Amino acid sequence: MTAGAPSSRTPRLQKAVGGLVGGWNRIGEQTQFYGKTIVSIGDAVTHYRTEIAIQIATMSLGAGALAIVGGTIVIVGFLTLSAGALIAVQGYNTLAGVGVEALTGFTSAYLNVRIIGPLVTGIGLAATIGAGATAQLGAMRIAEEIDALEVMGVRSVAYLASTRVLAGMVVVVPLYCIAVLMSFVAARVGTTFIYGQSTGVYDHYFTTFLNPVDLLWSFLQAIAMAVAVMVIHTYYGFTASGGPAGVGEAVGRAVRASLIVVVFVTLVISLSVYGQSGNFHLSA
Repeated sequence: MTAGAPSSRTPRLQKAVGGLVGGWNRIGEQTQFYGKTIVSIGDAVTHYRTEIAIQIATMSLGAGALAIVGGTIVIVGFLTLSAGALIAVQGYNTLAGVGVEALTGFTSAYLNVRIIGPLVTGIGLAATIGAGATAQLGAMRIAEEIDALEVMGVRSVAYLASTRVLAGMVVVVPLYCIAVLMSFVAARVGTTFIYGQSTGVYDHYFTTFLNPVDLLWSFLQAIAMAVAVMVIHTYYGFTASGGPAGVGEAVGRAVRASLIVVVFVTLVISLSVYGQSGNFHLSA
């Protein structure tokens, strides 16, 4: 190597540093967008109540062909129905192997509330409501409709992002009620009707170990998931670029990020609430 010639490692180092700086800037942009979206919820309630009502109806019951099957409510309901049925199948057979199949009601009251219900609901939100919001906003971005709204003086973040976040928080409450009920019903029917366990035995252990405080925490967990999912998906839709292919890429990235956040929220809340004592006593 001649004196004064640039090292071959310099472009690699510059590329690595540039990647780190770009990633750090993207984190700052996302954080700024998330904060602005949350703060603008007040503007959305004040000025865009009609849009909020439209988003609530669209997210819960669906629009177009999706309305035929009931939209997100039916989709999440069937997901938790399947998960509850797995509790009956796996829980009963596993416990029967050690002679304590009567505790299947306990597994339903314990697992559905703390893990399965919130996690499946979060996944359903990301795959339905969240992906739809990203696709809608991405299509508006590449068609320059968002720029047109801003030119007309419309608060684009409040009108497009904050309304969807607020609608997601409203929709998740009845949505989660249906999800938890479907998981409970599936586990009970599977255990008592298919495996023939006495309904009295199942109901005794189910009601004994069903903690109302855990249900409240799971509701808060579902609401936190809804906020996280919606701000992530609205960000990726709001910043989509590159035409239709870019919108599809934005949807994929948003779903991937929101699924990670859903699992992370479940982990953090579980450690925070149940990490020490577990809020559970088998001798109850």
